[in-house]
Amino acid sequence: LTLIQARLAFLIVIITNKHKPWIETEYQGIVMENDNTVLLNPPLFALDKDAPLHYAGEICGFRVHNGPSGSSSVQFEAVVLDRSTGEGLVRSKEPLDCESQREHSFTIQAYDCGEGPDGANSKKSHKATVHVRVNDVNEFSPVFVERRYEASVPEGRLFDRIVRVEALDADCSPQYSQICFYDILTPNIPFVIDNDGNIKNTEPLDSKRQRVHTFWVTAFDCGKNRAQADAQVVVTVKPSCKPGWIGWSKRVEYTPGSGSIPLFPSLHLETCEETVWNIQATVELQTGHIGKGCDRDSYSDRSVRRLCGAVRGEVDLLPPPSPAANWTSALPTLPSSDSSLVFSFNGSTHVAMVPDSIAAAISGDHFTLQLWMRRGGINTQPPTNQARGNRREEETIVCSTVKNDDSFSHYSLSVHGCRLSLFYWPDVSAARPVKFLWKLEQVCDSEWHHLSLSVQFPSVTLYVDGVTFDPALIHDNGAIPNPAPRQRLVIGACWETEDKQKDILNNTIPEGKDTGDLIVCYVGGYRGLLSGVTVRPGSVEPHSVVECLYACREGLDFGDLETLGSGMKVHVNPSQSVLVLEGDDIESFNRAVQQVTYRNSLRFATPGVRPLKLTTSLRCFNEESCLTLRQLEGYLVVLQPDAPQISLSGVGPHLARPAPEFEGPRGVPLFPELRIVCSLSHAVNTAAQGDNSWSLMSDAVAHTLDGCEVQPLGEELNPEREELLVDMDALRERGLEIINTTAYIAITGAESISVYEDVLRSVRYRLAKGSARFERRFRLSCSEMNGRYTSNELTLEVNFLHSLDSLYHPSHLLASQQQFLHPSHHTGELSGHTLPNPHRNSVVPGAATVIIMVCVGFLVVMVILGVFRIRSIHRRGEGARGGSKEDSGQWDDSALTIIVNPMESYESRMGISADTEGEGEEDEEVVESPDDANDDQRIIIKKEGRDGHPRRY
Repeated sequence: LTLIQARLAFLIVIITNKHKPWIETEYQGIVMENDNTVLLNPPLFALDKDAPLHYAGEICGFRVHNGPSGSSSVQFEAVVLDRSTGEGLVRSKEPLDCESQREHSFTIQAYDCGEGPDGANSKKSHKATVHVRVNDVNEFSPVFVERRYEASVPEGRLFDRIVRVEALDADCSPQYSQICFYDILTPNIPFVIDNDGNIKNTEPLDSKRQRVHTFWVTAFDCGKNRAQADAQVVVTVKPSCKPGWIGWSKRVEYTPGSGSIPLFPSLHLETCEETVWNIQATVELQTGHIGKGCDRDSYSDRSVRRLCGAVRGEVDLLPPPSPAANWTSALPTLPSSDSSLVFSFNGSTHVAMVPDSIAAAISGDHFTLQLWMRRGGINTQPPTNQARGNRREEETIVCSTVKNDDSFSHYSLSVHGCRLSLFYWPDVSAARPVKFLWKLEQVCDSEWHHLSLSVQFPSVTLYVDGVTFDPALIHDNGAIPNPAPRQRLVIGACWETEDKQKDILNNTIPEGKDTGDLIVCYVGGYRGLLSGVTVRPGSVEPHSVVECLYACREGLDFGDLETLGSGMKVHVNPSQSVLVLEGDDIESFNRAVQQVTYRNSLRFATPGVRPLKLTTSLRCFNEESCLTLRQLEGYLVVLQPDAPQISLSGVGPHLARPAPEFEGPRGVPLFPELRIVCSLSHAVNTAAQGDNSWSLMSDAVAHTLDGCEVQPLGEELNPEREELLVDMDALRERGLEIINTTAYIAITGAESISVYEDVLRSVRYRLAKGSARFERRFRLSCSEMNGRYTSNELTLEVNFLHSLDSLYHPSHLLASQQQFLHPSHHTGELSGHTLPNPHRNSVVPGAATVIIMVCVGFLVVMVILGVFRIRSIHRRGEGARGGSKEDSGQWDDSALTIIVNPMESYESRMGISADTEGEGEEDEEVVESPDDANDDQRIIIKKEGRDGHPRRY
């Protein structure tokens, strides 16, 4: 029975709490900010099918579990409002902040009261998800991002937006966090503001009427809360803006010796707030009119080669016309600013064929060909037989067939359009030809350029103005006839050998010289100018030497590449005449433009004007409204450099030596104590000494001379009687050249002053035996920079001192007579000597000499006749008196002695001679003595008187 009762009780319990509570699977809740009651949708109700049973059908509570984030459940709780209906309430444990967390998620679960008051055997429902959103309350006011806004606008324009103000609201909801509108608080101003905060002007602004506009603005959110603090707006009105370069100086001056100077130190670009994304500026310096394309060393080509350390041995293919170099005599020449000889070729009749003797000296496949070239020219003309529109043929500059040891090689240098080509045939009888091709802008720009072609086959190197260019190699397999194995070298064209004919086709020009049954015809005539065409066989020049020889000494440069801003690019062409800047930032670009410089490394730069151009291109986001800037033109003026003063001194105006010294084998040095000093004069302010004036100061500097000339004044040197001697070994050792003619002797070559002093001190003057004169004058002068600066002219008068024995030498009789016939020219001099006279030449013109001799001779005859007349009258008077005093009054001149004082004047001596002639016998003689080196020498002429006693005066 007891067992049955227990089982019945268990069955009753099972039947009593049979079902679990039930709730919705998901709830959406809303809670107001700063509140804790959550309004759920649907409402929170838990149902139990055990109702209406007591305890088993009642809901005792809800349990809140962690949501997906794991933290929201802590802030919420759920309570039972009615146990029988299962109604519940969800609330937060503390006020919620929308700005901190706007949404919360968690799970909730209901449980019944079980089987009794103690809640035994209670059952739980499933878990339901609850999403709670916190609704915002307009508790914050808008706040401006900045308290003060500034803007600058040019005058006279209407803008869509001058400046934009911005305010923020800290509320979390769009309703209260958005700014619905802005407002300008300051009345009566020409500005409006829209709901986005953009401020624009309602009328054009005038900087003269009001330069600065200041006003206040406020902001409202959508909950109509006004900003906590208003913002200040300041608009500055700028004068009207013109886009372009500001600070451009049309004239830039350069003082030689200044190194590098900035061309645009204060230049900057104004775009008037136009947005650009690329800026490109091209600076062009025009130096084509300065020398051969730019300022280079003014020395001759040979002097420059010596200064740069180039290897000697070059052969000049276009030398100045002379009897020894007559192949250039038919070519027209043009003047050149650097004193070099420029030859013009017209492509039709101007051709130079180098003699075989010259061409034979440059054989081999290792050589260096150098030349100055300028396409076009004043004497060029198109070929007459070329039809209009036909393709122009190649123009040949140099064409040569060279004889090697046991073969012939051929090469030709040609231009075609903007291409330069070298056609090389290593062996005309076996190997195939090779063509080296370069595409160069320098070939067709009608400017002077220097080409240096180093051939060390199969390697070929081209230098244009000192810059290396690599060729494109082409193996020409076409049907090209082999050149004839005969040595030839032609400048300005190439030849072709055809049957003898008169009609010349394809721009061929007959040479006018038959070779057997064939006539040589020229093709591919060159049109342009050439200068300094040389070939040097052997090893090629290193790059450093070529760059030193022909690189421009002036050009554009960039100051400091390290200061170049990011995104900036700089490009300079090889001749440094064009510099290109490119960038995207205006500020960086302005700084870069101010770093563009001009440099000239020459101490004595060529003065003159160099035109300067600045071209600018802009690229904008809006290409239609992009700015267009005009080209700026100016000029760079290179001022006249301080001219060096070359002073020759240390040589007296007179040089007197005994005549036998000049007749020695070494002659007499003309300038044994010569001194050459070069100095520069510059102005110095003397304000430190209390004087506000400027004075010139001269500083001695080390210079290089390039030529000195010794010239005889008057008649030219007579090669049979006199000559100037120079140590040729010393000249060759120093690399100097000499031109020795009867009119002058010229020593050329760039060398230091000390070298020229040594060379000129060794110049000697020598006479042939028995050909001594009484005087000879020479003039010495030196120069530098190819004659640009010259020294003073040093004049030296050479006097030849003769001994007494030379009086009776037949070669001196004419000189003695001339000195006797010109007594007035030697007043105060030694009797019978010729001393220097700086105011007359040593040579009297022939007609004047004849007239003077005739006049003086007539005078002498008249004097002699007068003396005879007086003596005859005197003798007749004595005969009439009967000769009473025949012997007592007779003049005793049996032994006449005349002592001549060398210090007496010539006029006094003439008076004494006249008296002596009047008192002596008819057969007395007057003897003049020639020059002698000893001033104390006495010339005594004795005659025995009738009484045998000598008489002395």
